[in-house]
Amino acid sequence: MELMWLLFAFVGGLSMKQLGLPPLIGFLSAGFLLNYFGFESSENLQSLADLGITLMLFTIGLKLNVRDLLKPEVWVASAQHMVIWVLLVTGVIYGVTYLGLSYFAEMTLQQAALLAFALSFSSTVCVVKILEESGEIKTRHGKIAIGVLVMQDIFAVLFLVFAAGKTPTLWAFALFALWFARPLLYRLINSAGHGELLPLTGFLFALGGYYIFDLVGVKGDLGALILGMLIAPHAKAAELNKSLLSFKDLFLVGFFLSIGLIALPDLEMVMIALLLCVLVPFKFLLFFVTFVQFKLRARTAYLSGLVLSNFSEFGLIVAALAVSSGWLTPQWLVIVALAVSFSFVFTSLRYKSAHSQYLKLKDTLRQYESNIRLKEDIYQQPEGASVLLIGMGRVGKGAYGALRPSLGDELCGVDADPQRVRKLQEDGLKVIVGDGEDADMWENVDTTDIKLILLALPSVDDTTHITQQLRVAKYQGKIAAIARYDDEVEKLMSTGTDYVFNMFTEAGAGLAEESLRMLSAEGEYQMTNAQL
Repeated sequence: MELMWLLFAFVGGLSMKQLGLPPLIGFLSAGFLLNYFGFESSENLQSLADLGITLMLFTIGLKLNVRDLLKPEVWVASAQHMVIWVLLVTGVIYGVTYLGLSYFAEMTLQQAALLAFALSFSSTVCVVKILEESGEIKTRHGKIAIGVLVMQDIFAVLFLVFAAGKTPTLWAFALFALWFARPLLYRLINSAGHGELLPLTGFLFALGGYYIFDLVGVKGDLGALILGMLIAPHAKAAELNKSLLSFKDLFLVGFFLSIGLIALPDLEMVMIALLLCVLVPFKFLLFFVTFVQFKLRARTAYLSGLVLSNFSEFGLIVAALAVSSGWLTPQWLVIVALAVSFSFVFTSLRYKSAHSQYLKLKDTLRQYESNIRLKEDIYQQPEGASVLLIGMGRVGKGAYGALRPSLGDELCGVDADPQRVRKLQEDGLKVIVGDGEDADMWENVDTTDIKLILLALPSVDDTTHITQQLRVAKYQGKIAAIARYDDEVEKLMSTGTDYVFNMFTEAGAGLAEESLRMLSAEGEYQMTNAQL
């Protein structure tokens, strides 16, 4: 049976990937197909599903930056959006009960509110995947979106804690002692190194946190989240998260398969799921209005709201608890699963052209933004620079080191990650914060004296977008970029880039040149010794 689970999940996930959609849509579809062919869920599959959820919460905790969460545009905006959404959508769903649809006919106001709450979350899996693939997870709008996701996850975990019906024991107060256990946790992470012991350490912490909290009558999932939060400040938190990523995604397959095995959807379920997806554009509109209310720029509000406009796998977890508690019928879990899948399709397709959409709509959208700028949204000027280097990752930093001896202060680096910029500035580099894909930035940054812009970005699509925006902004200087493959070189040249460095070809040529210099120097050294 396990082989059939893997086979159906693989085929479903691969099919969706070929269509440019999140594989988890294929996993849900695989569950429905398995159900259709008579397969049933089992304890093994449920164990995988539970482990996937626990790891997901732990990895969310690893990414938590409490400072970012404390900003009003994150935590207040998240709470406000959720409250308004639940109130309005509850009214809409309860109003639909008068249409006489079978699954709505006997729905109570409390059930409508619970369904609205389940649909209020945005998908961590979908949003993070889209932002990572577009290289925007460290941008301003990317960080806002991640912050909102984390706040939503915290709300969901709190709901799960209270809804589970457990009464914490007096020993629950001892959980505060975990704060003082951080030095021990850090020492264990350091001792684990960088190999196979590191993910094993992550499993130990995630499951350990789960069972410690469960032991004292508190929902174990909250324990996994809090253990992740305690470890988040550690220097290896990002590495630990990356080492667990594949395991988390693999075990979550079990969760999505288990949803499909609950019940088969009929035509009315599909129609209701599509009807619920009509709420997705409203979700975007509510996000946009909320963000601009908190003085975010129109572009940040637009992109953050667009990527968050979907339903969440966490909503499925909430719905699953509601079904297990008898608050909703099992058919509603299938309907929510379908709505989640359809919303992923909407977001994936819509966000692919998000930047070009904003360029067309920016004049209209800017009318709604505040005249007051938050500190993070004030554009920095590259004072005294004639060359800009966009992207200060490994390649960009290497290029900066090679150019600085010749250019000095005329060279200025630009990166969208404030933490990276801060660290580079501490190392003495001239670097400013800026998102190269931000069309507004190029309209507000003075590029009159900039003769050359180097784009050291890993994504050829990002490089293309920036090149197009520079041309639209009437930039008159030269543009150079990097690429990994020949077809990428051709694509960049066709979009207006003046010169493209092929990373592999140029690296090979550079290695050969340096090798010849070494041989030449060695020959001269030997000749000098012979003459002596």
